[in-house]
Amino acid sequence: MPSNPLTAYELTDLRERRSVKWREYPPDVLPMFVAEMDTPLAEPIAAALTGAIARGDTGYAAAGRLPEAFADFAADRYGWRTAPDAIRLVPDVMYGVREVMTIISEPGDRVVVNTPGYPPFFYWLERIGRQVVRNPLVSGPDGFRLDLDRLERDFAAGARAYLLCSPHNPTGRVFTREELLAVAALADRYDVRVVADEIHAPLTHPGARHIPFASLDAPAAARAIVVASASKAWNLPGLKAALAVPGPDARADVAAIHAEVSEAAGLFGVIASEAAFTHGRPWLADLIGALDANRQLVGELLADHLPDIGYHLPQATYLAWLDCRALGLGDDPAQAFLRDGRVALAAGPTFGEAGYGFARLNFATAPDRVTEAVRRMAAALDRAGAR
Repeated sequence: MPSNPLTAYELTDLRERRSVKWREYPPDVLPMFVAEMDTPLAEPIAAALTGAIARGDTGYAAAGRLPEAFADFAADRYGWRTAPDAIRLVPDVMYGVREVMTIISEPGDRVVVNTPGYPPFFYWLERIGRQVVRNPLVSGPDGFRLDLDRLERDFAAGARAYLLCSPHNPTGRVFTREELLAVAALADRYDVRVVADEIHAPLTHPGARHIPFASLDAPAAARAIVVASASKAWNLPGLKAALAVPGPDARADVAAIHAEVSEAAGLFGVIASEAAFTHGRPWLADLIGALDANRQLVGELLADHLPDIGYHLPQATYLAWLDCRALGLGDDPAQAFLRDGRVALAAGPTFGEAGYGFARLNFATAPDRVTEAVRRMAAALDRAGAR
């Protein structure tokens, strides 16, 4: 029977961690906000890092075999064959996105981003002088989808680039091949470059299939750049390593990434990521099984305790995007859940205007802590109503 990496630690063990998740709030708060998982390291990763420590291997990072390890993983997982010699090491996905945007666009250019969207997209694009065009997803009975008509209008209005988050954070949507081909056709028509953040791709759940944008048979895909990492799927965000992976016609752009950018990555991140892509697949399979059960559990708990919260089963990630607008808790319901329930969720408004009235819950933890989080949220709603 598969093991469950999410149940390896007790709460007392986790509170000894020094990461943001466990240091941001006082000990009486149950943290379910930032994208960290409550797992041990996969054994191959722990062994690789322990070996590096034994060797005193703590110098500057080089990409080593990480591009080849990712290319093998992508070919096996997605049927996507990439050229390892064209892949460049970057410190993390957001750093890679910023660097790529400085190469393919100019200050003042318009960059389309779907909302709700990963909060750093907004402020980092603005910091490098790009105009963010917020393109809302459409919510329906089956979840969120791209608004292709709105996307065409935004492309036609002079967009230079499209920052596609696929699978999507925070909604957990996995876009279909048909949707992505439609995006590619629009990008070709309006000469828009696509940069795809695919950090959550390995965390695609049963019943869905991730399609790397650069794997599509379309000119826009050949000119696209995917930024990928092992950090979310194997819980390595503090180790700092990601990859910029070009389509065939974008190799010159990725080659233009300055060597200093690659040198800012962490050697432990490279070592851990290579081990993850090469030897970490059995652990990942166990993790996805556990996350699949937890995403179902979230739906059951909400139906029992907070039926007015809207919830679409995420097709990828370990993030639940909760529509709390019917609860009467205002634009930022996470504040009420923290104040009255001592459970910390990610604040919906930080994901853009489309996040008003929403909150994001991280369910990458033991089932009993997921249950406790929803119980606290229900108690918070009762207290808020009483007040």
